[in-house]
Amino acid sequence: MPSEQTAFFDTNVLLYLLSKDQSKADRAEELLADGGVVSVQVLNEFVSVANRKLAMKWNEIKDCLEPLRIILRVQPLTIDTHDQALAIAERYNVSFYDALIVAAAKLSGCTRLYSEDLQHGQVFEKSLTVHNPFKA
Repeated sequence: MPSEQTAFFDTNVLLYLLSKDQSKADRAEELLADGGVVSVQVLNEFVSVANRKLAMKWNEIKDCLEPLRIILRVQPLTIDTHDQALAIAERYNVSFYDALIVAAAKLSGCTRLYSEDLQHGQVFEKSLTVHNPFKA
């Protein structure tokens, strides 16, 4: 059973590991050092941005993913994730892709969601709180 302190990481936090903004890169590294959870969706989005926007080569992307997949537990995408995301998107009026992140975090037992994309301090389903780790 995951610890109630377990954090879930949105894609943007992982991408800051590759940032030229050293303070954000350091903050992301500090948070990830404690471990946590990501979903297959987060890994997929990381690959897409790294390839498309950052023009990284496939071997470079794989080299970045390898340590992440070791230190972070990966939550699979299932039909249950999909169904919960539909309900979350409707209830909280968030995009379906953000709702998938929230659903995966909830299903993995996390209480903290690190993200810049969702509203800092927002609470989902009375137990998952969004934290923007880069907020001043």
